[in-house]
Amino acid sequence: MPILSTIDYLILMPLIFLAGFIDAIAGGGGLISLPAYFSIGIPPHMALGTNKFSSFSGTVFSTARYFKAKMMDVPIALTSAALALIGSWLGARTALKVSADFLNYLLIILIPLIAAFTLLRKNLGYEDKADQIKKGVRFVLAALAGLIIGFYDGFFGPGTGTFLIIIYATLLKYDFIRANANTKVVNLASNTAALVTFAFAGKIFYPAAIPAAIFGIAGNLTGSKLVILRGNKFIRQIFILALLLLLLRIAWTLFA
Repeated sequence: MPILSTIDYLILMPLIFLAGFIDAIAGGGGLISLPAYFSIGIPPHMALGTNKFSSFSGTVFSTARYFKAKMMDVPIALTSAALALIGSWLGARTALKVSADFLNYLLIILIPLIAAFTLLRKNLGYEDKADQIKKGVRFVLAALAGLIIGFYDGFFGPGTGTFLIIIYATLLKYDFIRANANTKVVNLASNTAALVTFAFAGKIFYPAAIPAAIFGIAGNLTGSKLVILRGNKFIRQIFILALLLLLLRIAWTLFA
């Protein structure tokens, strides 16, 4: 295990804060935090576990804040979360047998299309019209969304929360605030399962994980507070940024 210097902490902690900030608003924080752990010499599997520790800690607080502000549709979010756990298990099992390389090529096409779709549909995510969809249909769509995104998370992973937000906003017609808040419940469920697995495997580097958790919590609290104050337009802007980060990550994987 690396021995972290003061410089390592000075590099890592602001990036973890930024990751928590973005994650609370539009998902995709792991696109910043995971490379940050790599950059200070933490081995890959240990970095994954350490990242789960800090991201889980931050997500707990942002989820609690959105719940307190009554921004989430709890039954729908819990339905997605339950199916996401099943989907994640199926995705992980599939990943053991099938290469995920083709997804990189698919996403390099899909992500710009999603970004263009979001920018061209000026009213997307600005109005909450979920009540226009019959309750039973909403639960079915929420279950399918959880299952599909859970599978993606177990099979591949990057940008899970960001993709789930766009599904909630388009198919279930939530505004960005409720779509984002619902996503946090799903993230919390999947992060809990992953965190327990990494903890029992001894894959958490606590000298980095504990201070990073504090900065991750601070980032999540700051981000969720700005969501409450500034609303859907702010989420839309950060959502596009999260898509850009995901596109850069996939492009690096393909061409580096």
